[in-house]
Amino acid sequence: MNRHHRTKHAVRVAVADDRRNRLVFWAGVLPLIAALLWGLMTAVSSPAAAQSRPAPTSFADLAEKLLPAVVNISTSQAAPQRPQGGPPGAPGQRPEMPQFPPGSPFEEFFKDFFDRQQQQDQPQRRSTSLGSGFIIDAQNGYVVTNNHVIQDADEITVILQDDTNIKAELVGRDSKTDLALLKIKTNHPLVAVPFGDSDAMRVGDWVLAIGNPFGLGGSVTAGIISARQRDINAGPYDDFLQTDASINRGNSGGPMFNLNGEVIGINTAIFSPTGGSVGIGFAIPANLAKQVVAQLRDYGKTRRGWLGVRIQAVTPEIAESLGLQAHKGALVASITPDGPAAKAGIQAGDVVAKFDGKEIDEMRRLPRVVAETPIDKAVPVEVWRKGKKLSLQVEVGELEAAEESGLLANVPEAPQPATPSSTEVLGLKLTGITPELRQRFEIKPELNGVVVTDVQGGSTAGEKGVRPGDVIIEVGQEAVTKPEDVKSRIDQAKQQGKKSILLLVDRQGDLRFVAVPLG
Repeated sequence: MNRHHRTKHAVRVAVADDRRNRLVFWAGVLPLIAALLWGLMTAVSSPAAAQSRPAPTSFADLAEKLLPAVVNISTSQAAPQRPQGGPPGAPGQRPEMPQFPPGSPFEEFFKDFFDRQQQQDQPQRRSTSLGSGFIIDAQNGYVVTNNHVIQDADEITVILQDDTNIKAELVGRDSKTDLALLKIKTNHPLVAVPFGDSDAMRVGDWVLAIGNPFGLGGSVTAGIISARQRDINAGPYDDFLQTDASINRGNSGGPMFNLNGEVIGINTAIFSPTGGSVGIGFAIPANLAKQVVAQLRDYGKTRRGWLGVRIQAVTPEIAESLGLQAHKGALVASITPDGPAAKAGIQAGDVVAKFDGKEIDEMRRLPRVVAETPIDKAVPVEVWRKGKKLSLQVEVGELEAAEESGLLANVPEAPQPATPSSTEVLGLKLTGITPELRQRFEIKPELNGVVVTDVQGGSTAGEKGVRPGDVIIEVGQEAVTKPEDVKSRIDQAKQQGKKSILLLVDRQGDLRFVAVPLG
């Protein structure tokens, strides 16, 4: 082979080797690039995954930063004073000092005795130091705690981390959410912590609880968010965060932090058969507390929005009776006369689906949404009424003003029923209201409807909770005044192929809807 051919052959071999090397290179690199791109796409498409944070190796730095902002709350209260008045010798009464001639040896003896007795009769103060709190404003000295920590206290003392004692002034309290705001005045340097976004917390997120369990002070525990939106029947706005971070007596009013050092909850209650922590504690969400605290600071009390309705949950049976596809929303059981809802045209039997653009997925969400709405604001309300969606405008009132004026206690008058008659339907014996039945079942004079005088054992109405003494006001969202009206509405519902019928029942002033199967 001549030199020319050898050169061309060498070039072909070199080109082949270069191609082979490049193929080997890309064969190794392409899977890595694909994996990287997949990871980026997954992170972008899943914001929650991008926000997840690994478990910290230690909470020491965070705890050191937060501890100075957490305080102990000590309260004192005067013990009941023993009665001083009344006739001599009466139980609990101190007899008068007998009179002796001047210079008598008994005079000095009895004087000393009665002086000591008078000192013992002075009211004694009892103290407790099982409470926690946290500073939210270092410049103005605002401290947040639970209402039950300072309830009935005559004096409140805030104890800082370095054991500095400072007398506190009560700015305002709110029993419905169990929150209280205190204020301290001192030249001592204070450390404050900010509120965070409790709605951003997810089940499984790490949290840190700091407080004063059993009076020990400055105790730090860690855990996770175990559940959200817990209703423990503590108040009308229950929406608790549940945690397994150890919370004990004395932690009440203390903060629950996220890993950014923000307060996302106020520790308030525990579930414990033993009295100690069993890993089930509850905290008021920061997003609820922020608004309450702001109102206490600005007004010394809360100023909540008010709609003027009594509501109940929408069960599957009630949803079917009303023609709803899902058992969502808040069913209006009754309307307060002259309240915001009444003025807006909302009626009993309406199902509130949206309030001010916010979905009402369940009944207990409506009170909180309304309470957080600014007073006097006109908002749209979407309701479901007799198979149709309606949009209404309501001007939100003030709950506290309505309570103070007695507006919540007003009851509309209703005409007296016609001559009573009786019938039996759905296992219920129904009778028109008579004076004798009003007295027997304690039915209000102004109430109109049909009274249940007997319930057949094993009937579907009885299983749904209807009982003697209940007054049926509406059937199928139509008013009834005599037993024949009830039977007629039920017959119509059966002819229309409905599986259940909706009854509006009054039980000694408590209005609620009951869906009774027609089978």
